[in-house]
Amino acid sequence: MMKYDAANVGEIEVGSCKIVSIEGRSIGIYYDGENYFAIRNVCPHEQAELCKGKITGTTLTSKPHEYIYGMDGEILVCPWHGWEFNIKTGESLVDPNRYKVKVYHVSVENNRIMLHI
Repeated sequence: MMKYDAANVGEIEVGSCKIVSIEGRSIGIYYDGENYFAIRNVCPHEQAELCKGKITGTTLTSKPHEYIYGMDGEILVCPWHGWEFNIKTGESLVDPNRYKVKVYHVSVENNRIMLHI
């Protein structure tokens, strides 16, 4: 596994994304106010630039006619067809065993955001 210098701490605002290119891979880096997350910028459905979609939450499992909103800031919605992925795990909300996007380990060293690929 290689480590790559991707961005400066403070460069990515809370709830936003920076798209970087490392070793030919387009990767989105997200900051939730405490931790950084990195996910491949390719939707498995039709190869759209996934990280150009919005970061949101979703409706959680609940009783009929009951709507509970949760996971705010953890769900990445593909801008083309609305497929939803958890930015922490890369798993699809619809079928996590079948559709998944690659996620990468992120660390902070000397005020730099490092991606481990």
